Amino acid sequence: MIYNLLKGTDIKVSKVCFGALSISPLQSDMTRRQAVDLLAFAFDHGVNFIDTAEIYDNYDIISEFLDTCRPANAVITTKCYAYNAEMAEKSLTKALKALKRDYIDIFMLHEQESIYTLRGHAEAIEYFMKAKAKGYIRAFGISTHTVDAVRSASLMNEIDVIHPIINMDGVGILGGGRDDMIRAIKRAGQEFGKGIYAMKALGGGHLITQPQKAIDFVNSINEVSSIAIGMQSEDEVTADIDMVLGNDVPGDVKSRLNKQPRRIDIEKWCDLCGACVDRCIQNALSIEGDSVKVDMTRCNLCSYCVGVCPHFYIKVV
Repeated sequence: MIYNLLKGTDIKVSKVCFGALSISPLQSDMTRRQAVDLLAFAFDHGVNFIDTAEIYDNYDIISEFLDTCRPANAVITTKCYAYNAEMAEKSLTKALKALKRDYIDIFMLHEQESIYTLRGHAEAIEYFMKAKAKGYIRAFGISTHTVDAVRSASLMNEIDVIHPIINMDGVGILGGGRDDMIRAIKRAGQEFGKGIYAMKALGGGHLITQPQKAIDFVNSINEVSSIAIGMQSEDEVTADIDMVLGNDVPGDVKSRLNKQPRRIDIEKWCDLCGACVDRCIQNALSIEGDSVKVDMTRCNLCSYCVGVCPHFYIKVV
């Protein structure tokens, strides 16, 4: 495994980050034991970095993994939506207690959109700076799908790490295109010394038919220290590690993954804008009541709906 030092920190992370949304109740029906075993498998193969969030509701899984396996070099990132000091304290306390840790390696504000949302979270940021000074977090950052938030965060001394969306087709990038995001990432790392680890390299499943090309594209961005990838099986862990490291994926692993059934997953906080329904030429999507329904007898997993969702609420899993 390749390990990189995140700029702006003293934290060394594996090139592959385990995106723990994939083992959360939001995306998986695997048992806690299965999820813990999968984390252990990833760590046994060199992964030392877990990305989670308060909303993923899987602190219990990660805590059990840490208790059971006691990895010496585990790096944990979590995120919250706090915008004032009271909410920030509650979120940090919850994470520390649930994960049974004295500190969180990287604590982030989740899904920041612009300089205006960052300003709106100023009180929470001030709280996290105090927590960092006391040793309760090692680094502070943001996650984002927008180009403007990367640009704005680059200018803020309080922010050490940025977790942006980036992929070769620009799927899910808001406020600009793929090349705009690349320029923002490069400037954040080169000019402002921010640590960068990427998300959605496979475009939420949109690029699953050409995974090596998609991974190579993100790997080519020198400022990216690690790539967060959601994984739900040992085969996926094996394949993703090999692809990130530039190794050949074993033939039997490829064969099993190619036979693995895929489905469309629409997150429960979808705002029913209808863009996906309008885009689907198979007429596989419809709004029924308070959710979007998928008719898998019509859906051909083309992923075009993923590309038009303005909030990246749709994924191929």
